[in-house]
Amino acid sequence: MEHWNFTLGSGFILMGILNDSLSPELLCAAITVLYMLALATNCLLLLAITMDARLHVPMYLLLGQLSLMDLFFTSVVTPKAFMDFLLSENTISFVGCALQMFLALTLGGAEDLLLAFMAYDRYVAICHPLNYMVLMRPRVCWLMVATSWVLASLSALGHTLYTMHFPFCMSQEISHLLCEIPPLLKLVCADTSRYELMVYVTVVTFVLLPLSAIVSSYTLILLTVLHMPSKEGRWKALVTCSSHLTVVGMFYGPATFMYVLPSSLHSPKQDNIISVFYTMVTPALNPLIYSLRNKEVMGALRRVLGKYIL
Repeated sequence: MEHWNFTLGSGFILMGILNDSLSPELLCAAITVLYMLALATNCLLLLAITMDARLHVPMYLLLGQLSLMDLFFTSVVTPKAFMDFLLSENTISFVGCALQMFLALTLGGAEDLLLAFMAYDRYVAICHPLNYMVLMRPRVCWLMVATSWVLASLSALGHTLYTMHFPFCMSQEISHLLCEIPPLLKLVCADTSRYELMVYVTVVTFVLLPLSAIVSSYTLILLTVLHMPSKEGRWKALVTCSSHLTVVGMFYGPATFMYVLPSSLHSPKQDNIISVFYTMVTPALNPLIYSLRNKEVMGALRRVLGKYIL
């Protein structure tokens, strides 16, 4: 077949999820509400963590970075999908597709690593409280944040450049909400089996290794919590950890379904639904999960908002 991406002027057509919906207007309204909720909740959480000195501790520094990643992640996808629906224009340029892929892979990979570091933070706080301020001093926290961003961006850059260098066929339709590796490889007019294996190895490294670290951390945390003499201490530790585990499940579940399971086990429609979940639903729910059951965050929000209102 004739190749068409010989110039940077070529583009793709993102089919998205709204085109296949029976009620696209209703779904578009729901997506808009989720995006506005994600913007409001993540911005409020970032404001509280930045402005309230009581939250200038390692746990909330990492939580602020998670909110920042969620805010960027949903903004990479949602406004584009919303405007495409309003303007009936689903095209995206070759460069725009590459940029969207790079940003999505960077933010997804950084959040993946950050969740593992957050699990380590809770492990140190609960299992080694006397050494907490030494093991989680500011320099270590910022090193964790920098590691998440740098490793994720380097991996994303390599995969983006390699994916976009393939020759694509005349078909420009991507059966997906955004430019991601699996749906793009279906348009390639070349053998991609070796590269698909490389992608799989990378995903296993970025998903299963941090997930193993998280499971190990929380296994040790659970053993420590069960031996706590204070019921109040056990309850506080369990509430904090349950919030984090909920966020972990919401992130790693869709990522495993999308990238770890063979493509033969899921359809493009299922992939679209999963992509909506981790690009729109999860960023809107994460700050609510962390803040509604956290008295320190709610107190900081009241103090900060009360100060600005007054």
